[in-house]
Amino acid sequence: MAVSLLQSHEVSDLCIGKPPLRSLPPSAAVGEALAALKRGGDAFLGVWASPERGAFAGKVCMVDVLCFLCAEDNIASPAAALDKPVSALIPKGPALVRRVEPHSSLLESLDAILDGAQSLVVPIRSASAAARKKPSAAASPEFCWLTPEDFVRFFLSSIALFSPAAALSVSALGVVRPASLAVRHYDPALSAVPLLRAALAEQTSVAVLADDGRRLIGEISPSTLVHCADESAAAALAVLSAGDLMSFLDCFGAPPESTLRAVKYRLADAGLLGMLDLLDPDVPPPFSSSSSSSASSASSSSDDDDEPSPPPTKPRRARSMGSYSARMGRRSEEAIVCHPRSSLVAVMIQALAHRVSYVWVVDDDDDYALVGIVRFADMLRVFRGQIQHQPLPEGE
Repeated sequence: MAVSLLQSHEVSDLCIGKPPLRSLPPSAAVGEALAALKRGGDAFLGVWASPERGAFAGKVCMVDVLCFLCAEDNIASPAAALDKPVSALIPKGPALVRRVEPHSSLLESLDAILDGAQSLVVPIRSASAAARKKPSAAASPEFCWLTPEDFVRFFLSSIALFSPAAALSVSALGVVRPASLAVRHYDPALSAVPLLRAALAEQTSVAVLADDGRRLIGEISPSTLVHCADESAAAALAVLSAGDLMSFLDCFGAPPESTLRAVKYRLADAGLLGMLDLLDPDVPPPFSSSSSSSASSASSSSDDDDEPSPPPTKPRRARSMGSYSARMGRRSEEAIVCHPRSSLVAVMIQALAHRVSYVWVVDDDDDYALVGIVRFADMLRVFRGQIQHQPLPEGE
């Protein structure tokens, strides 16, 4: 029985093989968080609220940094923004990170996820034996992250216990949500910043739609931005259109010089000179902002090589069979999609295979019109509902 399965496992069972998370004090600067993220390893850093009590204020990633640099108060002076405390990256409101103890049941931990926790932090060891022998030594417990993905993998491994619900379509189960986070491909990418913040909190993505506002042509995904090699994406986010930003991100951290020159030109033209410092200094600089107007008119008769031009954007068709996530080579226009009649188990497998926490739902009979989105959290609610209606084993 599914109930017995969850009651016989502790949350520590999902932590096996998980590396310890990296963390920062809340007094650390945003620039320190950026440097730590650029060094690689985990895509997320924990931010302590109280190391003595093992309490976390939240977690941060490259998306938080990029959106912070593009915020209204920081976009004109990103260098000053990097000196602000990392606690400024933690969203206000209910805590998205919660601590659970290793002996907590899976059912209890699942309820914490469904109650709004984006991630769980679980101690993976209390204190080393050496630290216990030396009371003067600072002995902080190590923690690991658990996310909805870990719970979805666990349920998939025991999917037979949840038949026939797992074989029903996502439409029949009522787990298709409206896709409210969306922009059109010609909209300024900067308008997507608050949507990206919401998508990061909801563990979803921002849909990029065609001119008709219906057809899905790609996405601006936190799961792509989280693996950006550096902060240059903030400069692109500040001045490109949503469609051009997808092209920029598809360069996988190494956009061509012509694209960087185009971004520099637009930054100078917009007076965002501070953002120029986020780009490769070896790329030839654009016209200065004071001369951009005259230079622009003069360049209309010059060769194409003398005038930076933005990368062309054409509305593209979303693909149901893309490659893997950003770090595995998936492009922004290869949004992972399913159909209203797709079964829950098929959508679970699809999301896990592509390392995303959501799948777009499109109508392939209507030119890939966007119907909605299915999230890991909604999948988990199906399993929680199945468990709730199953009787407890005798003796429980």
